Amino acid sequence: MTDAEITLSPSGTAARAPVLVPAETLRIGTGRTRRFVGREHGAGVSYFFVDNDPGQGPGLHWHPYPETWVVLEGTARIIVGDAELVATFGDTATVPAGVWHRFTNTGDGPLRMLCIHASDTIIQIWADGPADR
Repeated sequence: MTDAEITLSPSGTAARAPVLVPAETLRIGTGRTRRFVGREHGAGVSYFFVDNDPGQGPGLHWHPYPETWVVLEGTARIIVGDAELVATFGDTATVPAGVWHRFTNTGDGPLRMLCIHASDTIIQIWADGPADR
């Protein structure tokens, strides 16, 4: 981006042109889940758009920042520390920084969920392996 493309917003801070990131460029491997790392696109948050089949979900892990989940379709069993939640369409759940958590699609159809990371990068520390960055 050049200086000519940067304008000042009403608040006096630099405003940049909007960025469109095609969904296909965010796909993880051959699966349907997508990963958006904010830092790569000038955004202050990151997210996973989860699209899991019944029985699927990530293993136990934690992040050094809070995470928020918004269920768009299906049913998720969410384990946060010692608590267990069941979230369905429209529900929002949160997990504090540093707390072990995981979720599983317990429904009969797909689980589509937005997992919002309060960070411009994604850091995951797995119970059974090394950290992802």
